[in-house]
Amino acid sequence: MLHLPILRRGEPYKSVDRATTKHFVTGEPVVEVSQANTGLIRRDLLKQAESRATLAAYATADLIEMSRKAADYFLNDTLPMGDSDQTPQQYLESLSKTTGMPWSLGRRNMQRIHGAMSQVDQVLKGLTRGLPLEALDDGFTAGDPPLSFYPRGNTLGIVLPNNSPGVHALWVPTIALKTALVLRPGSQEPWTPYRIIQAMLKAGVPKEAFHYYPSDHAAGGEILRSTSRGMIFGDASTMKGYANDPRIEIHGPGFSKVVFGDDEADNWEQYIDIIASSIAANSGRSCVNASGVWTPRNGRKIAEALAEKLRSIEPRRVDDPEAALSPFVDAGVARRISAVIDDGLKDAGATDLMGRERLAVYEGATYLMPTILYVESPDHTMANREYLFPFASVVECPEADLIHRMGPTLVVTALTTDMPLKRSLLASEHVGRLNFGPIPTNQLTWDQPHEGNLFDHLYARRAFQAA
Repeated sequence: MLHLPILRRGEPYKSVDRATTKHFVTGEPVVEVSQANTGLIRRDLLKQAESRATLAAYATADLIEMSRKAADYFLNDTLPMGDSDQTPQQYLESLSKTTGMPWSLGRRNMQRIHGAMSQVDQVLKGLTRGLPLEALDDGFTAGDPPLSFYPRGNTLGIVLPNNSPGVHALWVPTIALKTALVLRPGSQEPWTPYRIIQAMLKAGVPKEAFHYYPSDHAAGGEILRSTSRGMIFGDASTMKGYANDPRIEIHGPGFSKVVFGDDEADNWEQYIDIIASSIAANSGRSCVNASGVWTPRNGRKIAEALAEKLRSIEPRRVDDPEAALSPFVDAGVARRISAVIDDGLKDAGATDLMGRERLAVYEGATYLMPTILYVESPDHTMANREYLFPFASVVECPEADLIHRMGPTLVVTALTTDMPLKRSLLASEHVGRLNFGPIPTNQLTWDQPHEGNLFDHLYARRAFQAA
């Protein structure tokens, strides 16, 4: 059986403690993964400064070029995978066996990661707001006024999720920002971060910049405590413990939305395709997927049209190029989510418009079928929910109440030409990313961060003068 080691400053290490990740349907062992304990992690991270120093020795332009090369290796090459090698197709097959993700969605996520790595110069331009690269190499720029930035620490520790490989696009610019990585992969998805690391190593990035620690939750907490800066992915309950720690950037539910202004609510039919793709892309598993459609009127008509559109999405074989829905690794989680939705629908004012069973079993795997609710008021308990499958509530809400009722929202696509509403959205502290016009919520551009700002997280500006 394939074995994945720990990487300690890039060096493979086989631990006595190991965990076996199995095929999510058959239970067949797929990979044995060495496990890092808190003591090992704490001991290794005494050398964080040395790990960063290996990156600081390179010009930022050189690290950008390495990232570009690594992007091609990640997408196309056979790369080391523990004590074996792995082709891109074998990567997709392994990913599917442990997470259930169809190959078609896996390829799209590979393309997203490739995009972030190959266009890291544009990513840095957006993150730094056009800061000249010499500011990272020399510590200052000689402009008017001169600018100086310093690293907040030596490493970025990340507790990674299982839900979608695309999230790894968020941290790949870390190397170009001369900060070493300390990664705790998801238990079901050790594949993607390991493959990215191997692509980076093949491109010439020094091995000392990489720490890869499969581990339990306690060791994951140790990573966040011991590294200079941190990042964590998870649900709302997981995020609570880190909400007041400025060292940790949290990536939880997005509650992303499409909102109609009064002026466009009667033109809803022309936007159905864009809204449907916002809900269902990547099997609804991204924080940028829309989980809400808010409109001052025509809510039921919009919901019925979306339900009709999404009924065509059904479980398919993992190798089907048309597969667009991922199963749940844990069937119990799917059942509990469906039960929560059914419980919420007991309160008057919300209706499931799909007209079919939500839970489905196909080839032994459990799925949640796309679900569209019509919700009559933002007061209803189902007005602002998010789940890891194509799900959205179409909520009727007066435009005047929209801003203060919709709550924190990672992405808003605003379908309106009304300038007062646009100005209100621009002024809202609860909107993370804002699209004016028919732009899917999941459509990203590399020169604008969609959640948080990695540069601001890793660097701070100092007052600087030079005579």
